[in-house]
Amino acid sequence: MPAHDPILGVYLSATEDLDRLYGDALRRCASDVVLRHPQEVERPEDVRFAICWQPGEDDFAPFPNLGLAMSVAAGVDALLAHPGLPASAAVARVRDPHQAELMAGYAVHEVLHHERGFDEMARNAAQARWAPVRMRAPASVQVAVLGHGTMGRAVVRGLRAMGFSIRVACRSLPEEQLAGVTYLTGPGAVARAAEGAHHLVNVLPLTTETENVLDAALFARLAPGASLVQIGRGEHLVEADMLAALDSGQLKAATLDVFREEPLPDTHRFWRDARLRLTPHVASDSLPEVVAEQVVETARALRDGQPMAYAVDRARGY
Repeated sequence: MPAHDPILGVYLSATEDLDRLYGDALRRCASDVVLRHPQEVERPEDVRFAICWQPGEDDFAPFPNLGLAMSVAAGVDALLAHPGLPASAAVARVRDPHQAELMAGYAVHEVLHHERGFDEMARNAAQARWAPVRMRAPASVQVAVLGHGTMGRAVVRGLRAMGFSIRVACRSLPEEQLAGVTYLTGPGAVARAAEGAHHLVNVLPLTTETENVLDAALFARLAPGASLVQIGRGEHLVEADMLAALDSGQLKAATLDVFREEPLPDTHRFWRDARLRLTPHVASDSLPEVVAEQVVETARALRDGQPMAYAVDRARGY
């Protein structure tokens, strides 16, 4: 297909209007990469790619020539597990550097919130009670970070800038290593990172190896009264084990931004648990202009038969 010919894509989401979120930026970015809602497509066989966020069960079925499914989110685990995703389609994801910075800010904020006792001070303030909370030197505080991809690296940098001691579980040793950070790899790295940690931050991708990684055995390795910041995937957390750890005091508090079921049902017990800080999957987000640039670049690469810079390894899951 000549490079100047247009390529047609489709928005696939069961929960969001992706055109409302990204359409203006995409139209400003290029005229040769065209996106439509499924109901606007006259010839489904002409659709070559899709940009996706939680597509419906049958959303891929009408498009027989789909060569690419691109996630607007950092993770692709749900997309890779989608039963309707064609085996022949490449999978790609947006890699927004600002998204990693936003994630790092969230993680640092939550670790500081738990470490400095802001919940306790808020309760004291509500009772007009002047009661300073004791502090400890950041270097004496051990933070375990699980995962060292784009998001994990940013989280580690942010926490290290606050002076915390960091252990990070990663797939392989990074070429550039920060002073004050211990990098752990290989079997048992997650458990070793968590040993005696005062705060546990999960930024792992979801794979068969990491599903249910946040369980009773891992929580038992933490320092008593530790906190959890869960910004990976909902399927990482064994919810009953976390609640049991909170009940026993092994965990003092937890921040959850991701859940097994999203949106979190209004009847879910988490909403009524004062030990939990809940946010609606907003630890980070992709900026529309970045999404547009990377979608256009990837769609053009598909059209022109070129390597796709934002493709993921389907076998590895990221």
